[in-house]
Amino acid sequence: MNIYFSCSLTGGRQDESVYKAIVDHLLEIGHEVPTAHLAYPEVMDLERVVDAREVYERDMAWIEACDALIAEVSTPSHGVGYEIADALIREKPVLCCYREGVTVSKMITGNNSKTLVLSTYKGTEEVLAAIDDFLQTLSSA
Repeated sequence: MNIYFSCSLTGGRQDESVYKAIVDHLLEIGHEVPTAHLAYPEVMDLERVVDAREVYERDMAWIEACDALIAEVSTPSHGVGYEIADALIREKPVLCCYREGVTVSKMITGNNSKTLVLSTYKGTEEVLAAIDDFLQTLSSA
C-alpha cells in the first residue's frame, strides 16, 4: 500500500523519534512511504533546497497517488492540516494520531468525515498498534 506520512517540520520536531518509529514500521511491514524522509533529522537540510512551489506540487501528487494518509498531529502544523484536508476532500482514508493529553485543533477533532480516524496514544507501541488496526480495516474493506 502507498502511505503518505505527514508530520510537523517547521512547527517543531520534538516528536521526531515517534515519526521515525512510524515510518520504520510502515516500511518494515512492506508499505511504500514516499514521504519517509520527513521522519529523519536531515529532512530540514533536504527540504531547504527545494523551491516552495516544487514542494507543493510534489506533495499534492503524492497525496493523489496514495492509498491512505497517516498524520502525527501532536505538534500543530499548517502544512499537515492542509494535507489532511486535501486527502479528505479526495476521500482518502486518513488516520490522525496524537499523544494523549495534547491539544489538537478542533478542525481535526470535530471533523466527522467518514474517511477520518482519530487515535490517541501514550507511547510508541500504542501508536504502532493504532496504525496496524487502521491498515487492517483498509485491507478488510
